[in-house]
Amino acid sequence: MNEEFVKTALSPLPVLTSERLTMRPICRRDAKDMYEYCSIPGVTEYVTWEPHMSLRYTKRHIKKIRSAYKQGTFHDWALVTKDGKMIGTCGFTSFSFDNGACEIGYVINPAYTNRSFATESAKRLIAYAFDTLGADVVYARYMEGNAASRRVMEKCGMTREIPGVPDAEKNGKSFRTRAFCITREEYSELNNRPSI
Repeated sequence: MNEEFVKTALSPLPVLTSERLTMRPICRRDAKDMYEYCSIPGVTEYVTWEPHMSLRYTKRHIKKIRSAYKQGTFHDWALVTKDGKMIGTCGFTSFSFDNGACEIGYVINPAYTNRSFATESAKRLIAYAFDTLGADVVYARYMEGNAASRRVMEKCGMTREIPGVPDAEKNGKSFRTRAFCITREEYSELNNRPSI
């Protein structure tokens, strides 16, 4: 996985599609939909950020995201249904170019959970990481207790646990974190594709 190639491929973020979703850069018109789920305390229970306090806060947050896009430091896609509803995000949270590894993360509006949207978007991103970016390993982390996130990883073929993952910190508290990954070879076997 070449750092310069990845930077070029993700700036600007390309529009990706899956069976039921369009994955595109987050934009100002997403503020209302984003606030709808980011303001729910239960949504932020297993992430390190706090609930959005107001629609104005969400609009400022999106402005920061747009700026980070331009700097090439933020790689989250808005998940948009066929009827134009923005229901969450999925993206790359970090890259380790020395190891050919990238981390993904996802958040879904609770009104759209249990419908496999997180799995669908994560699978699309995993495919993009291996087939386009040339990653060797894709992984995701979750705070213990977040069974829904773990199920998404399992459905995506992330079965190999990464040992020694540091705990997450939130509000001065430490939370046990676990990580699971899928390798290029495992991905190829899962999809009956020859390894590049």
